[in-house]
Amino acid sequence: MRRLEGKCALITGAARGIGRSFAEAYVREGAKVAIADIDIARARKSADEIGSQAIAVEMDVTDQASIDHAVAETALSFGGIDILINNAAIFTAAPIVEIDRADYQRVFDINVAGTLFTLQAVARHMIERGQGGKIINMASQAGRRGESLVAVYCATKAAVISLTQSAGLNLIEHGINVNAIAPGVVDGEHWDGVDAFFAKYENKPLGQKKREVGEAVPYGRMGRAEDLTGMAVFLASAEADYIVAQCYNVDGGQWMS
Repeated sequence: MRRLEGKCALITGAARGIGRSFAEAYVREGAKVAIADIDIARARKSADEIGSQAIAVEMDVTDQASIDHAVAETALSFGGIDILINNAAIFTAAPIVEIDRADYQRVFDINVAGTLFTLQAVARHMIERGQGGKIINMASQAGRRGESLVAVYCATKAAVISLTQSAGLNLIEHGINVNAIAPGVVDGEHWDGVDAFFAKYENKPLGQKKREVGEAVPYGRMGRAEDLTGMAVFLASAEADYIVAQCYNVDGGQWMS
């Protein structure tokens, strides 16, 4: 039997990249999946390509009304939500003396508040439904330590790890397991933007930082989205019922904890 047979999942930021890979893996394991994204056109395209087990829902994680509508739409379409992956996030970088308050606020609004209030909305639904559930937050190795040029992003991911611990302890009494995944450097279109930040602040040619970080991974290469799907399926399955408030590194050996 497939591990997520009959389950229904909501995945934020799932129109592309890691989120889409999670959606594809969940469908292969028997789940129905709502691909939630602010880019609804791309979310619909991804859902169409994945197949009849996937739907697209529009969600802006900085807007509570949008969160609530997406959760309600998913629950109505599927009859309930068993799994949430808080995947939507953005990256930023700058030296401490150049951090912009508006940029800081935008990154915290998406990465931290977006995670918290989406988790809250789905947890309320799960509690009312009375069948428990699984919530997976996307942290990062950046949340494990500081980086010279990445103070704001690192702080947001540290906050995600802390939120996971607190929410996990609070919600397990309702049968809701909250855990997190901390990827390392994962290749994909988002890394073009990350590379551009480092090219600007470290005076490197485009592509050099990406090569350097890939070579520094003990496994020998950057991660790929599909490297993360096994953990995402496991944490959503019954095999992880006794796992509470943990954050798992899936990073090719970059961080040990």
